[in-house]
Amino acid sequence: MRNYLKSLVGITAVLLFFSCGSSTTEQSFDSSKLTRVSQDEVDKLIEAFIMAEDSSTIDIPAGFYEMKTQLILDNKSGIKIKGAGMDQTVISFRNLKTGGEGIKLVGNDISIEDLSIEDAPGDGIKAQHADGVTFRKINVTWTNGDKSKNGTYAIYPVQCKNVLIDECIASHSKDAGIYVGQSENIVVKNSLAFGNVAGIEIENCDNAEVFGNTARDNAGGILVFNLPGLPKSDGKGTKIYDNDVIDNNHENFATPLGDGPNGNTVTMIPPGSGIVLLAAKEVEVFGNRILRNKTTGIAIASYQITGFPAEAPNWSPYTTDIYVHDNHYERNWYQFPDFSRELGKLVLVYNAYGFGKSQDIIYDGIWDKKPGTTIDMNPMRVCIQEPEIENLRFTRFVLTEGEENIDSFREYQPFQNCKVEVKTEVSRLAAL
Repeated sequence: MRNYLKSLVGITAVLLFFSCGSSTTEQSFDSSKLTRVSQDEVDKLIEAFIMAEDSSTIDIPAGFYEMKTQLILDNKSGIKIKGAGMDQTVISFRNLKTGGEGIKLVGNDISIEDLSIEDAPGDGIKAQHADGVTFRKINVTWTNGDKSKNGTYAIYPVQCKNVLIDECIASHSKDAGIYVGQSENIVVKNSLAFGNVAGIEIENCDNAEVFGNTARDNAGGILVFNLPGLPKSDGKGTKIYDNDVIDNNHENFATPLGDGPNGNTVTMIPPGSGIVLLAAKEVEVFGNRILRNKTTGIAIASYQITGFPAEAPNWSPYTTDIYVHDNHYERNWYQFPDFSRELGKLVLVYNAYGFGKSQDIIYDGIWDKKPGTTIDMNPMRVCIQEPEIENLRFTRFVLTEGEENIDSFREYQPFQNCKVEVKTEVSRLAAL
């Protein structure tokens, strides 16, 4: 794809003028106006985490807490952590010199709500090996805006069961604002993610629903990934519905793979990506407002598109069993696809509608030859049933003949007359 650069000579300045994404750097409130609590109150908060007994509540009064150490809840059950409101209780880790995440939760049936976390050196709040964890009305951010030195994830449950994220705000992460990884039974609802590289990401997870959220002004809005080499391999069963995926045209400020230990896969996401499915399995995307994402509204891609090694035990690089239907799309005529990332260059130059045309749906067209010898057989079971699909821009790429022979097609009919049943069961979580 690097040959695309030849096509960009002489037009780079024009594209930069028209395709620059806005940068959202606002904090949802001004924490500097809060009263700084005393060191004695900070010490009491640290002690409350260390000494918490099962089935107890940690109340955190209003104020600005300047921490020099992590807050760790280790192997506890039935703990409720409650602030006075995300604009009233703020825990700052700007002065934390050691450790990664600001708050770490390990245990069962833990909830945390009504507070803000700022400027953690690593992840904002991490839950690991927890069965039953609720994040509600939590705001996690980095106050200097969008920087590659910011933490990786704002809200970060990993290797957990029964995860609920509700009415949260996540901003300025150098990877994903709201990230759920290697987990099962997940609900992400009514939340806002902005100014991150990825707004919301579900990675190597089973049985997840993402609904009622707003992902805006990220490089990528909502991602469903299955990555190789993780303790939990292929995840499956995700529904993404009734979300606003808007203006995700932010620069991608992730640390590239190979540039130190914090490099990550989201570095390949082109700015202007609404919803990205990468090696995803059993995903239904419906009833979303997918607006003004300059590269593509939805990208359906295999892991091979990344150019990274695509082999691992019990894992498949292909995206399969996808049902996309009843979404609303909108494009701006003056926005050009991204050309800072290889996938964006592919869309910019080789889409089926002409140079520089943003797309509503793209499919990389890479498939496993075992279930079907031609793409017209729809061997990966990618099903698209959008209203007025004739008016949408759908591009399927042909990438199997080498970089000198890339081609693309508008024909969506092989993916039209089918339906995939995606099963999830999270009603207990959704009702909490």
